[in-house]
Amino acid sequence: MAMPHSDRFFVSRGWRVVHLLLLLLVGLLGLAQAGLGGWLVAVGGTPMHLVCGLLLVIAAFLGWRRPGAAEGLAMLVAFGVALAWALVEIAGKGWMPAWGFDLAGRVGIVFALLAFAFAASILARVPRSGLAVGGAAGVGILASAGLVAFFWERPMQPATGAAIASQVVPAGGNDAATWRAHGGSHLGQGYSPAAQVTPANVSRLREVWRHRTRDLPPNDRVYYSAQNTPLVVGGSLYTCSASGQVFALDPATGQERWHFDPQTSPAVMESLFSVACRAVGHHGTPGAEACGERIFSTTADGRMFALDARTGTPCADFGNNGIVDLTEGMGIREPGFASNTSGPAVVGDTIIIGQQVSDNQRRDAPSGVVRAYDARSGALLWAWDAHRPDAQAPLAPGEIFPRGTPNVWTLITADEELGLVFLGTGNSGADHWGGDRTAEEDRFTSAVVAVELATGATRWSFATVDHDLWDYDIGAQPVVMDLEIEGAMRRVVVQGTKTGSLFVFDAATGEALRPIERRPSPQGPLLSGERISPDQPHSVFYPNFAGHPGPVPEVIDARHTFGVTPLDAAWCRIQFHQMRYEGIFTPPTTEGRGMLLFPGTIGGINWGGLGVDQARRIAITNHSRLPNQVLMVPQAEVTDLAVGDGGARPDQETAPQAGTPYGVRRPMWLSPLDVPCIAPPWGYLAATDMATGKLLWSQPLGTGFDTGPLLMPTFLRIPTGTPNIGGPLVTASGLTFIAAAQDDWLRAFETETGRLLWSGRLPAGGQASPMTYMHEGRQYVAIGAAGHQRLETRTGDYLVVFALEE
Repeated sequence: MAMPHSDRFFVSRGWRVVHLLLLLLVGLLGLAQAGLGGWLVAVGGTPMHLVCGLLLVIAAFLGWRRPGAAEGLAMLVAFGVALAWALVEIAGKGWMPAWGFDLAGRVGIVFALLAFAFAASILARVPRSGLAVGGAAGVGILASAGLVAFFWERPMQPATGAAIASQVVPAGGNDAATWRAHGGSHLGQGYSPAAQVTPANVSRLREVWRHRTRDLPPNDRVYYSAQNTPLVVGGSLYTCSASGQVFALDPATGQERWHFDPQTSPAVMESLFSVACRAVGHHGTPGAEACGERIFSTTADGRMFALDARTGTPCADFGNNGIVDLTEGMGIREPGFASNTSGPAVVGDTIIIGQQVSDNQRRDAPSGVVRAYDARSGALLWAWDAHRPDAQAPLAPGEIFPRGTPNVWTLITADEELGLVFLGTGNSGADHWGGDRTAEEDRFTSAVVAVELATGATRWSFATVDHDLWDYDIGAQPVVMDLEIEGAMRRVVVQGTKTGSLFVFDAATGEALRPIERRPSPQGPLLSGERISPDQPHSVFYPNFAGHPGPVPEVIDARHTFGVTPLDAAWCRIQFHQMRYEGIFTPPTTEGRGMLLFPGTIGGINWGGLGVDQARRIAITNHSRLPNQVLMVPQAEVTDLAVGDGGARPDQETAPQAGTPYGVRRPMWLSPLDVPCIAPPWGYLAATDMATGKLLWSQPLGTGFDTGPLLMPTFLRIPTGTPNIGGPLVTASGLTFIAAAQDDWLRAFETETGRLLWSGRLPAGGQASPMTYMHEGRQYVAIGAAGHQRLETRTGDYLVVFALEE
């Protein structure tokens, strides 16, 4: 039956109202883009945002005045120009992974508004066209759904012929039933010879138990991120929560055997960037003797406990009734200013412990000293520091360890056979100004350092950054492994860095076993009293992971800026032109919006480190690609007080760097919609052949399923890569397990090919490194799921354990 004329009139009028409203949105979008585009031109950027904005205004104007063919042509031109510009820039960047998201951000909202507006125009002018317009809309919806389905992350079949590698335990490594340090063993390889779970059956992995610590952030001034990897020794699993609570669990069921709560005050945790407990330490062998087997743990207020591994009670013969005071000799000023978050390394009968020192508070921050203690008595054995040539020299009465020296906040590695401990160091008390650093501080800043286990004496060192002004400290744990070099098997240390390099040294001597080139670095205007190295070391045998994996650190330009809409894209592009950027070693500045720090403070290879399959000669790395804005602020303009002077980190807009000429602001470079201002991928997972130096594969790690603009989840499981914190687990069967990303999944990849084979949903963010163990004939895979408040993932208090379904 034909629609009555009066009904057609009202339908047409209704669609005309919709049409005009949509045109209003198109016009407002165009005006805003043109305004930002004009600003962009004024700061030296491309005119294309201005052009595209004006074309949208013209299309909206014609739609108001002359709906029909002229309107349609104007809309087609506006979209065509935007699409052509987008494709030219995306192609100019080399069609990076996840380029489709880049394209969607550039033209998606423009296409949607123009398409809906033109459809409303047709319906307003030709009411009987509803079926045709609806059909076209249906086709568009189906096509969009098809694209989402096509790119949706899903498991694949493993490659045929994958063989189980040798299950021989590397010298100093862990066996299949044991995980006795954060990285499996003190070699830091993140490797297990356990091989019951294989590429062929990993799809049958199911959650078998979970444990909750009941330790959640006490208030909004304390940022939790437990980051814990459990230990499994002697038939018990040991884990700790962010505030330093320790739990002993049944490895098969998760049943709690004991729980120790050190009662850490929330106030002392405010100074920490993230309150973490990456690992506990273990010493001794199971037996009936009280404290014959011990668990060592630390707290944010500087206590180290020795606990009876059977009962969780403090061992009275250790230190002062089971406690060693780590603030002794530190001149700490305020509890929590310096504390251990990576856990004690227990090597033989020696405990080695470093600490984080709250970033950029003051030049005379607490010492970066690394100390060794007797695991039985708690007596101090030695104390290594950049300014202590004799690590065994006792402190004089009233003396404290040297202030402001480079610290070791990350995980510590050791090789008992060589009698060496390997330290990855950070920066002096101020990350971004070093005008008064001594030669000794520069020598041991952002360096890998080998010290003698027995004495703490320095055997060798290598600074991966000279006079670091960028906070490119060593986050990744040094890895000890055997590697064939020029036909001879060598014991080596592999060091991953935030600058994206993989350095390889002879473990005993520090000889560089893979080529290192010194390349010129930017100079130009410097801060008052500052100096800068004319060149920097680069490892050139392996791929670089500072940004997109490649032969050299990635250098970005304005084409790499990103937005979910043309408006935040233009805003980010304006900011890019207002910052100083000359590559990875751009000098800090007070000018404009400061310096663009890329790959950023969490970029490159961070504390998650490497997973090494020694038999396959493969190293697995994950890294983030997330820049920071770093603006130096003259001290006369700094109003925030430093920790130790009455200030508190949660209250600071500017990190004071008291005692230097400048404070610093260094937020992540995000758009007003809380999306990175750089186009994805924002994080990668990669595999490198350690023998040939070849990049075997790389791919984005993570999706926007649990995060998105304004921190709202998109529920799209399409790999864009996300910033990631945590590391990989590699097994002899050819599997790599990793969580780390901003979505809440633990994933299993085929080590040799990078194929995703399985994923398990987590109840909170998996910003921790997984581990595995055999127990009573069954292999388990465990991951801490406590989230990371600074990375804005879901907070929780979980340990989640998987095994093959029976």
